[in-house]
Amino acid sequence: MHSTALASAQSARLDALRARHASLAKKIEQEQGRAAVSEWYVRDLKKQKLKLKEEIEELREAS
Repeated sequence: MHSTALASAQSARLDALRARHASLAKKIEQEQGRAAVSEWYVRDLKKQKLKLKEEIEELREAS
């Protein structure tokens, strides 16, 4: 893959990961604001968010 195309693909991937990360953050906030909070669901969302953060950092370090 051409280096410009690779950089563009990485940038698009980072944007997608950041959007998903923000979406999860919002979902966590909404769930925690509910009267009947499902702690296991919130914990799962937080794990997903952490994995995304780690992947974002790996991609940033690689570029």
